[in-house]
Amino acid sequence: MGDGDKRSLRDEDRALWETFTRPIKPLRKRNAASSTPKVAAVEPEKPRKSAAKAAAAPVRSEPPHKPASQPLTLDRRTKARVARGRTAIDRRIDLHGFTQAQAHSALLQFIRQSAAQEARTVLVITGKSGVLRRQVPHWLASPDFRALLIGFEQAAIRHGGEGALYLRLRRSRD
Repeated sequence: MGDGDKRSLRDEDRALWETFTRPIKPLRKRNAASSTPKVAAVEPEKPRKSAAKAAAAPVRSEPPHKPASQPLTLDRRTKARVARGRTAIDRRIDLHGFTQAQAHSALLQFIRQSAAQEARTVLVITGKSGVLRRQVPHWLASPDFRALLIGFEQAAIRHGGEGALYLRLRRSRD
């Protein structure tokens, strides 16, 4: 084996090496300039990766419990007052043990009754995992619920955190 054998790679080895080193980014620009063959293989992919990250960034900024099109949020001051106990929670409903169909109808009935009784702030307990935690925010964004709500937000830890929602109800029009 001569020096030429140690420095040259077979085509399949070179392809494997490029596949392995493709996601690796140089620490400094100076290092990137010294390894021109590798930079040429990596540079065309950088714009695609940054474009993908830029496109994905708005989705990641939304909390997971809210649909992306959901404008019904509580203002920060209202949420803080409820979380600290300065605004009373007028009523609560715990949806543990309900099927989706049962939970949907029970929640709609609960919100309508609460609005009729002039409740302003209610707590909906969905549980920290499971389908109801994901579905309830979608239901609240639907037209049936939307007409009854000012907004909703994830509850503070003392009221259930990720497994509960504060709902601010509109005043009923009699």
